[in-house]
Amino acid sequence: MNARSQNFEISLEPRQLEEAVLSLFHSVLFHRTVGKFHYTNESSFTIGNLGFEDVDCDFIDHTYLKAQSVGLDRALKQEVAAFSSDLKREGVNSGQVSLEFYQKRPKLFMAADCIPWEVWTLRTELVNFTSEQDRQRWSEKVGEILSEKVRYIAEVMNRNDFVPKMTTQDYLDLIFDTRYPDCQPYLFKVSYTTAGPGHPSSVGHTFRRLIKDTLAI
Repeated sequence: MNARSQNFEISLEPRQLEEAVLSLFHSVLFHRTVGKFHYTNESSFTIGNLGFEDVDCDFIDHTYLKAQSVGLDRALKQEVAAFSSDLKREGVNSGQVSLEFYQKRPKLFMAADCIPWEVWTLRTELVNFTSEQDRQRWSEKVGEILSEKVRYIAEVMNRNDFVPKMTTQDYLDLIFDTRYPDCQPYLFKVSYTTAGPGHPSSVGHTFRRLIKDTLAI
């Protein structure tokens, strides 16, 4: 089975990087997370409520919605912070980070296969401004860009696309991450790569033009 892929591109100030990634990945995860399953027998269950909360960004003119789970939020922040730290440590100005959903296929006496079914990838390029006025304009522009992408995420989630079927209790861990006490996301992982200044980037030309046009307003 081929995984569905969704790709975004955006230019950001370094201080905006983590907030932007979290806003998009939390928006995806909110749709890919359910309340905890409570089984009455092997195949009969009820689903608990999933709380949610608004998050106001500090460096972007943007507010987004996320599932109300301390553990899920902490796990995602750790992965995104690692991506941000690698970019800063390596002194590079571009990279990409992906949120991949997968399911496991059990094999007798062997480790389970991990089969991806949906991947969301964000390609980023870092930019810097010396003027506080330019920073404020870009904060507003990035907020508009993220709002458009969140609306697109909602459109994708409303499509009749494949998601793994609900399962019996014995196979629950093959589809859902059950380690959180307050929610149950589909199994997912975060991965990333970084690129140096000389690395070709499809983000660069488009967003340099967008930045130029924005700051000229």
